[in-house]
Amino acid sequence: MTNTELAVLTLIAEQPRHGYEIEQVIEERGMREWTEIGFSSIYYLLRKLDREGLIEGHLEEAERGPARKVYHLTPAGKEAVRAGVLDALSVPVRCYPPLQLGLANLPGIPPAEAAAALRRYRDALSERLAHVQARWESQRPLPYFVEAMFDHSVTMIQAEKAWIEGFIAQLEQEDEHG
Repeated sequence: MTNTELAVLTLIAEQPRHGYEIEQVIEERGMREWTEIGFSSIYYLLRKLDREGLIEGHLEEAERGPARKVYHLTPAGKEAVRAGVLDALSVPVRCYPPLQLGLANLPGIPPAEAAAALRRYRDALSERLAHVQARWESQRPLPYFVEAMFDHSVTMIQAEKAWIEGFIAQLEQEDEHG
């Protein structure tokens, strides 16, 4: 199961939802910070999960406007959520950020240029950190698991930023000593 499929299933597991409501929750919780899910892919995923028998959609009258298709988990969907969440919590996944590729090829770049590039990276991390922290603060109080998601994101960004700052200092020393 993909991260996006699990994300959509878990939102439906919390409570029955329609597609636009799923989009709103994704935005509110800042889920695009850690999963690649676009607005248009939500409806594609809903159709796919419905075909796979993990969710069922039923038309429900809306207070205003046309009826909406509200999705509920099926028993197979509940089991898929359970298995997917336990897998996500227990199996570390390797990631391949472009930063690793850049580090692997540092010998071909003058240390001063590499340090300048890493300062831009650090500055972008600072902006991202401020964005995530602002979203976190603006939505409190939050359920404990949403707090944990934001806390994990902030902690990881802070750790990466600290590592980048230390490595920039190392590059600057390398540049001084030639």
